Amino acid sequence: MSNHIHIIARQSEGKLNEVIRDFKSFTAKKIINEIENNQQESRKDWLLHLFKYHAKYSKQNKTYQFWQKTSHPTELYNNEIFNQKIDYIHNNLVKSGCLTNAESYTYSCANSEINFKIDEC
Repeated sequence: MSNHIHIIARQSEGKLNEVIRDFKSFTAKKIINEIENNQQESRKDWLLHLFKYHAKYSKQNKTYQFWQKTSHPTELYNNEIFNQKIDYIHNNLVKSGCLTNAESYTYSCANSEINFKIDEC
């Protein structure tokens, strides 16, 4: 999807919220920099206006608000739930009609041979 991402993440020291915060900060800066410096981006003015508009309602972001402040975490406490979420992520674009199969999406791990289990992580 072009408007959100799904991530399965783990942080062994129990500081996953800090990892997510740093990920959002780093990626927002990089993406906004790309938009600002890409003369070919036809949506540049519209995107920057939108990010500025949302920053007005944020105490933390003075100029641009790229990511929503909230996330929707789900604890993956057994292999059944873990595999359900992996399948959901892989098939998200297929169910939305953007793709015919999950493996054809360049940025998906659906086209890899990797099989994860919670007890192996």
